[in-house]
Amino acid sequence: MRLILLGPPGAGKGTQAQRLVEKHRIPQLSTGEMLRSAVAARTPVGLRAKAVMDAGELVSDAIVNAIVAERIDQEDCARGFILDGYPRTLPQADALEAMLRERSLKLDVVIEFAVDDKALVGRILKRAEEMKAAGQPVRKDDTPEVFEERLREYYKKTAPLIGYYWAKRKLKTLDGMAGIDQVTKQIEAILKDFAEKEKVA
Repeated sequence: MRLILLGPPGAGKGTQAQRLVEKHRIPQLSTGEMLRSAVAARTPVGLRAKAVMDAGELVSDAIVNAIVAERIDQEDCARGFILDGYPRTLPQADALEAMLRERSLKLDVVIEFAVDDKALVGRILKRAEEMKAAGQPVRKDDTPEVFEERLREYYKKTAPLIGYYWAKRKLKTLDGMAGIDQVTKQIEAILKDFAEKEKVA
């Protein structure tokens, strides 16, 4: 099963991805982790990415797409994978479609975490306060200014993917503001429904 988890930062995608990994035994592929692994393994595309990052520049779509293509060819992805943080843009989504088509694979489901932005900012502030109270360092991303900038970036570049995947009949939307266990139940219901439709097909 090949899934994309789609939603703004702080929506809980990472938490749910970990639960999916444990239950379904398929890897979570996050862009940052894939980049770090490719650089550490000194693969050809990893070396290209390292050179760009060492120069203080942003890694291009071409390099990110190549790293994803390299990663999904690895043995642990044979049964499927969960994409978290990729694709981020419409060109990346087109590139993903092409790389899957080349491998005679298809994307199964895109799960959108629908959230309330104001409540999401409140959730992030609460998390920051809890970390401070526990004497832990607060992540830079958990300040309201940085988080709101990340939200704006999401709506500008990534939110158009909602319509893109809806048009392809891949999109399923859940209530991302529900409790963690309730969100897990919603995801499992979506996956069960998909599996039953696949059996009929």
